[in-house]
Amino acid sequence: MKKKLLSLFVAMMIVMAFCMPMMTAVAEEAPFGEDLTFVIVPKCVHAWFDEVNKGAVLQAEMLSKALNVKVSIDYRAPENADVVEQNTVLEQAAATKPNGIALDPVDYEGSKAVIQEIQARGIPVILFDSPAPEGSGLTSVGNDFAQQASLAAEQLAALIGYQGKVAVMQGFPSAPNHAERYQAHLDTLAKYPDIEVIEGGIDNDNIEEAQSQAAAVLAANPDLVGYLNCDACGSGVAAAIEEAGKAGQVKFVSMDNLIEILEYVKSGTITATSSTIPQMQGSMSVLMLWQAAMGMDIPAIVDTGIAYIDETNIDEWIAMVQN
Repeated sequence: MKKKLLSLFVAMMIVMAFCMPMMTAVAEEAPFGEDLTFVIVPKCVHAWFDEVNKGAVLQAEMLSKALNVKVSIDYRAPENADVVEQNTVLEQAAATKPNGIALDPVDYEGSKAVIQEIQARGIPVILFDSPAPEGSGLTSVGNDFAQQASLAAEQLAALIGYQGKVAVMQGFPSAPNHAERYQAHLDTLAKYPDIEVIEGGIDNDNIEEAQSQAAAVLAANPDLVGYLNCDACGSGVAAAIEEAGKAGQVKFVSMDNLIEILEYVKSGTITATSSTIPQMQGSMSVLMLWQAAMGMDIPAIVDTGIAYIDETNIDEWIAMVQN
C-alpha cells in the first residue's frame, strides 16, 4: 500500500501544482523545526475511517523523516454520527492546540460556528470525504462524489440489462457526500425507463443498520434485481443478500474498499465496488494541514480519485489493503 500511496501522492502534487484554484491560508504559522500534531475527526467509529487514519499515519511518518521532527496524528472518532457529539470532539481537539484539524462533517451547517471559532484561534481546518460548501473557504480532500455514484449506477444498470427493480440505500442523509451520491444514483437510474427505483433504507453509516434495513427490503421485494448504497456499509447489505439466499441474483454495486467489502466482491455477493480510496484521503489531508500550518496557500480541492473494483482486479486490491 505504501508504494501505491506514494505514486498517487506524486500524481496529486502535479495536479495540485497546475490545475487547482488556491485557497489563502489564514492560520497562524507553526514555527519551523518544532514537532507537529494534526487531528483527524471522522463522522463516527467505522472501519472506513480506520483506513483514512492509516493513510494519515503513513503521511505523518514520511513527513517526520523528511522534516526531522515528530509529526503525530491524533485520531478522534465520535462513537455515533451525531452533530452535537462531533462538535464536542472538535472543541476538545481544539483545546489541545493542534497544528490543524481534518474533519468529515456529519452536518456542516450544524458545525459551522464551531469550525469558525477554531479557525479564529489560528488552527487550520480542512474537510475530507466531503465537498466544501460554497462560500466556506475550506479546502476539500476527496473525490467527485456524484461522479462516483453515477459510475456505480451505470455499471449496475448494465449488469441488470437496464430493466428491473433496484433499491437505493441512503447513508447518513445530512452528510453532504452521502446526499450527493444518493441523488446521483437516482438521477442516473432515471435515464432508464425500464428500471424501477425503490427506497433501499437508511443505514446512518452503520453496518448493522444496513443489514437490517436491506433484509426488510429484500423480504418485501422478492423481485428485486439490484442494490446500490451510498457509504461504506456495503458489507451489511451483502450479509442480508446472502441471508436471503439472493447472492448472485441481486446484483449489488457498493461503495469503497474496506477488506470485508473486497472479500464480498471476491465471493461474488458484491458484484463490484466504487472506491474513494480512504487511505489517500488521510494522506492528502495531513499534507494539506502541514502546508497550511506552514503558512502556505493550499488548493481548494484535492481530488484523490475513484477506483472501480470488480472480479478483474479484486486480487490486486485485496493485496494492497492487507499490506
